[in-house]
Amino acid sequence: MTQDSKQIVAFVALFGAVITLIEYGSSYPSLIEFRNAPPFNRVRFVSLFLTVFLLSVLFRGQYDETTLTRVVSAIGLLIGHVIDFPYSPVRLIILLLPDADNAQHVALMRAAAGLSYLIALMTLAVFLIAMRLGGWPNKSEPFNFWTNLPTFDPTMGGDIVARLNKDARFNIMLGFFLPFFLPAVARAASGLFDASMVSTPQTLVWMLAIWTFLPASLFMRGIAMNRIADMIDDKRQRGARAVQAGLLAA
Repeated sequence: MTQDSKQIVAFVALFGAVITLIEYGSSYPSLIEFRNAPPFNRVRFVSLFLTVFLLSVLFRGQYDETTLTRVVSAIGLLIGHVIDFPYSPVRLIILLLPDADNAQHVALMRAAAGLSYLIALMTLAVFLIAMRLGGWPNKSEPFNFWTNLPTFDPTMGGDIVARLNKDARFNIMLGFFLPFFLPAVARAASGLFDASMVSTPQTLVWMLAIWTFLPASLFMRGIAMNRIADMIDDKRQRGARAVQAGLLAA
């Protein structure tokens, strides 16, 4: 890597850190969703960190092989072989390689794709477990709809529960199809950039990280919005029962 590349990466990282500090330090709505409802964003951050870190370790093994790189490569190859079947997302990723006949590159891409997919699945499992065991979001603390869903306007027509459920289904559906759609888009746009870029480790790490992180994030967002809709509906039903029992004025 050149010195300029290192400086650009450091600048982007510093910019992202400043934006995150400002967003979380504000008392008003921002662009970050569920910022006051942990561990939603914590799980996503750890997921992206692990994906980038382990993929970097995997590709480093091509130049400096260690015990850690061999273990990571073995896990990635195992998962990659399991989910590498015709028309699978892993097979579509492998087809992006400009030298698909090179067995070594194909095995490396299969291991990287399998590793990324495994982390995405584990991310969803961890979030579902945290939501189930921790009662996410915590019922003992108030959930501020305004700050946690700043891009969702509850006043724009229609019942809020129905709209939340509709958006939840859309996010889950998009998260399911995105691993198939992104490789197709990348292949269609391959003529716009140098094909050799796909073979560089830095490009592959971030390409594969985004390929699995975005669908996992959409799945989590859909599950979270469905959970919020259930909370609102449950609160309405409890209020209606209280009115019927004469505990509250209609």
